[in-house]
Amino acid sequence: MPSKKTPSVKKPAAKAKPAASPKAVRKAAPVTVKAGPRHPKGRVAEAHGGKAAIAKAIAPLIARANEDSDAVEVRLRTASNAQLLRLSRATQILKDKFGDREKLIAAIGAASKKSKDKDYLAKLDSYSLSRLLDLAAAAQRASRASRA
Repeated sequence: MPSKKTPSVKKPAAKAKPAASPKAVRKAAPVTVKAGPRHPKGRVAEAHGGKAAIAKAIAPLIARANEDSDAVEVRLRTASNAQLLRLSRATQILKDKFGDREKLIAAIGAASKKSKDKDYLAKLDSYSLSRLLDLAAAAQRASRASRA
């Protein structure tokens, strides 16, 4: 047996708001944003002029006490552009916060309360710059947590 249909009640459509007059709407002036290159090779070329220039700039800061900065520079020329940019940021942090590698190692030793432990400081000297910066950040967080 067919089912009984109930009448559907339709609601009236809401009236649309009138559009603003064309004189009232002003378009914002176009803002020109200079977009830099997105690829690492383009960023290296724009910021430093090329791989050789960036390698020459960061080699003295990355070289350890027993390494020659010229040998480090030769090795850096074969590194990828992304790695060179990462090392460049790390050396900039090193220069801004600590000054040089020895001061960074001394700061890590002081923060971890092992500044008189010569073996520990010698082991820190064998670490890479990125690892030293990570250790310094962790030591600073730990010292802040112990104070609180």
